Amino acid sequence: MKATFIAGLGLVLASGFLAWNYAPVQKYREKESQQFTTSAPSAPSVRPAAATAKDNTRIQVALLLDTSNSMDGLIDQAKSRLWNIINTLTTLKYQGKTPVIEIALYEYGNDGLSPRENFIRQVVPLTTDLDLISEKLFALRTNGGEEFCGAVIKSAVNALEWGHNEADMKLIYIAGNEPFNQGRVNYATAVGEAVDKQIYVNTIFCGNKREGITTKWKEGADRGRGKYFNIDSDRKVDFIETPYDNQIEAYNTKVNDTYIGYGSYGLAKKQNQVLQDANAKSVSKANSVERYVSKSKTVYKNESWDLVDLSKQDPAVLKKISKNQLPKELQDKTDAEIRKIVEEKSKERETIQKEMAVLARKRQQYIDEAIRKSPKGADDLGTAISKSIVEFAATKGYTAEK
Repeated sequence: MKATFIAGLGLVLASGFLAWNYAPVQKYREKESQQFTTSAPSAPSVRPAAATAKDNTRIQVALLLDTSNSMDGLIDQAKSRLWNIINTLTTLKYQGKTPVIEIALYEYGNDGLSPRENFIRQVVPLTTDLDLISEKLFALRTNGGEEFCGAVIKSAVNALEWGHNEADMKLIYIAGNEPFNQGRVNYATAVGEAVDKQIYVNTIFCGNKREGITTKWKEGADRGRGKYFNIDSDRKVDFIETPYDNQIEAYNTKVNDTYIGYGSYGLAKKQNQVLQDANAKSVSKANSVERYVSKSKTVYKNESWDLVDLSKQDPAVLKKISKNQLPKELQDKTDAEIRKIVEEKSKERETIQKEMAVLARKRQQYIDEAIRKSPKGADDLGTAISKSIVEFAATKGYTAEK
């Protein structure tokens, strides 16, 4: 598996800042992908950024991935690093609080896409649904193409619901390997529109650093006030297994059992949660553990389909929700019985998450030490990217916690 380009990409993303958003009961239908892999029925639960509370600081990241024929390694790396990126982003705090994290996903350069749309597609708008991002990422397939960077950047800038809070961090990460200036849409104009909205454009070139410079990828980042990276697409992603992985995996099974799906799509979303566990594990066990760890974080919320998370958001919802919106096993229960079950599941989840968090810290310490002792040392690019995250966050008043 060419899991290289995105190992860097994962770190790059980690250097990017993801932001989340949520709207409890309302559901928005998403345009279904024309390309599916093994995936559970998708619930139309994409929550637009506009639904986020105004006082929530947001970290928003739009991922624009080249899905032309030559980019299999890029997609593999994205799958390999998604949860590592998310866990890195969760270390960022603003005035002591965890920001909302929202992620959007675009693909471009695929001959299976419409020429009238410049061979680009918004796969997922800015959303807090991490399982949905994972599902759609694993469904991407390479084919063709014509890669128009300017067009996909312009679409992301204008079509996504970007935040307006001065403290919001808004980033675009575009990855590919063809000249940056292809297509009818001028990349400089598109990047300029991003800068006008205080969106930072970061470019990731899959190939030689010098080639990325001569083909305008560095200029794109410079104009976008972002960072330019180049990735070796033949480098394999290194995963470090730890003595804590099996314990974390066992806790993940337990935490999954605390979710109570409600509404028309509750069951499908609960099934998809397990499916995305399997997708992560198909890359490597260590990668799946990164996903499991994310479930111990406050950013992993599923109010749109999980009754436990929803009741935390709105304690009165248990009195208002109709019986036919509940899973069958709860429909014949009294209100008091339902409240007791939800409270018990909530407490159980909190206990499990605390245990997972302790193990996650020990796991990360083990990984950090293994990297330090490695003959080749830490990935220079990864180190540079991680450092750039902290530096950029600091300019916006964010702090990074271990």
